[in-house]
Amino acid sequence: MVRHLHEQGDHEIVFISEANEGYLPGVRRVLYRQDRVVSPGTHPALRELEMGLSRAEAVARAAQTLKGLGYTPDIIIGHHGWGELLNLVDVYPDVPILGYFEFFYHTDRNDVDFDPEFPPRPELSPNVRVKNAINLLALNLNQHGQTPTLFQRETYPDWAQSRINLLREGVNLDLCTPDPGVFRRNVTIGPHIICPSDKLVTFVARNLEPYRGIHSFMRALPRILDERPDARIILVGGDGTSYGAPPPADAGSWRDIFLREVSGRIDAERVHFLGKIDYDTFRLTLRRSDAHVYLTYPFVASWSLREAMATGCAIVGSQTAPVEEFITDRSTGLLAPFLEPDRIADAVLEILEDRRLAGRLRKQARRYAEQNLSLQGYLENYDALISSIVN
Repeated sequence: MVRHLHEQGDHEIVFISEANEGYLPGVRRVLYRQDRVVSPGTHPALRELEMGLSRAEAVARAAQTLKGLGYTPDIIIGHHGWGELLNLVDVYPDVPILGYFEFFYHTDRNDVDFDPEFPPRPELSPNVRVKNAINLLALNLNQHGQTPTLFQRETYPDWAQSRINLLREGVNLDLCTPDPGVFRRNVTIGPHIICPSDKLVTFVARNLEPYRGIHSFMRALPRILDERPDARIILVGGDGTSYGAPPPADAGSWRDIFLREVSGRIDAERVHFLGKIDYDTFRLTLRRSDAHVYLTYPFVASWSLREAMATGCAIVGSQTAPVEEFITDRSTGLLAPFLEPDRIADAVLEILEDRRLAGRLRKQARRYAEQNLSLQGYLENYDALISSIVN
């Protein structure tokens, strides 16, 4: 969106952030630095809130400096998750704020207590409620909100949903495109050569962790590899933890844990972990995929699901609400229960065995992306939302 505004040529864009390596042409960068650190004596459930309030103070100081130099924006846009926007109403009381509301936590649904293999700790419920403190403070600003999916908006209380606009995120349909010819030649993905005779099953997540179904996918592999000697498996993602609890300290990564579990029941020579890869390699991986698996708890859906649909992948998705908003079973993909590896394996094997079904799913996924996930459409809707707020 920032690039889009810059390309329009008639906007002055100021970006307030912590120091990082990011750079965008035509954007004036203002850095903030937190002076406070979280006290070791702070209640664990309050540490995230304390950090958020510290960020809010630091961002407000940076904004106050800008105001002293004569700068007043027409609109302030940002993400409410880390508290940065909370104090800007005090610096610019007459400037509207458009904040991204990403997710409202609950103790009795969605990701919490979804997976019986990882039951919540007794102390989790009060901590989860406190995690919404920044959300609630942001809603109390009585400003403007947006979120990209119905699932995410519906996590918020009924009284808040009318304040949050649905702004579906888009995909660059010119970058994420099908390439049928890729199946007819040898393709090099990382250090691996995938031949036309190989059936490639792909799995992508920022980190390979339970929230994104690494355990269910790994447990589906013995059947897939046993029934399809021509199957090759590529997993993309790091060994960290983006969501949920980290693995036990002495167990290695989540990948290590579940790889040990299936050791001896899979042909490890046909299972390839690429780690984190560059975007061109990522796009090639999706294009060459015979069956792409995307699993998630009832939580925020990954961008990679949108990119896989735009690329025209034959997708096996988890039967969870965020995925069902994109995937209609047997139309734009196949759905399987997140917690049932055999059902996931069934769906993958069906796609590998039924070329007509796979072809139909590919076409329908791409068509859905063209109709609902266009980056250009997203930017136009974003422009319209900004105009409705500012004018």
